[in-house]
Amino acid sequence: MNEIEYKIYIDSVIRRVESARLKVSDHHIVKIVAISKYSDASEIEKLYRIGQRAFGENKVQDLKIKAQELEEYPLEWHFVGNLQKNKINNLLDLQPALFHALDSLELAHELQKKLQVREITLDALLQINSAKEESKHGFMPEDAAFIYAQIERECPNINLKGVMSIGAHSEDKAII
Repeated sequence: MNEIEYKIYIDSVIRRVESARLKVSDHHIVKIVAISKYSDASEIEKLYRIGQRAFGENKVQDLKIKAQELEEYPLEWHFVGNLQKNKINNLLDLQPALFHALDSLELAHELQKKLQVREITLDALLQINSAKEESKHGFMPEDAAFIYAQIERECPNINLKGVMSIGAHSEDKAII
């Protein structure tokens, strides 16, 4: 896409998000995070020039490469993928604005240890497996409130900011 096509597309997304937001609330602020996992640095740069500032990556290595390539721009990086324990230090080095996929107590405790040693905090979203599919990561909806409170108690260096969920891939609204 060229810059004009990106602008038309982003404007369309903003209109749809704003329409949905107004149906729920007049005063909440919504941030659009562009998932850039299939984009190269030049495409991200085009989006930056039309006003997009927050980008999400699902692989730590890709986030690192793109953050380095685009370090001259004041971008806000989000990590939206499944985090393997052996990649925690690499992710923390990148200081993401938000980790979107805290999907297990084991991961929370490993993150807590590394965060505590570094004397830093990490903003995160608890991942809920609302589709209740074995192939998806996250906590079951019926366990989420208990787990959320447990992480808040046991992991003071993790700042839970809410939840994240990806619904079932289906046209059937009853399943969704």
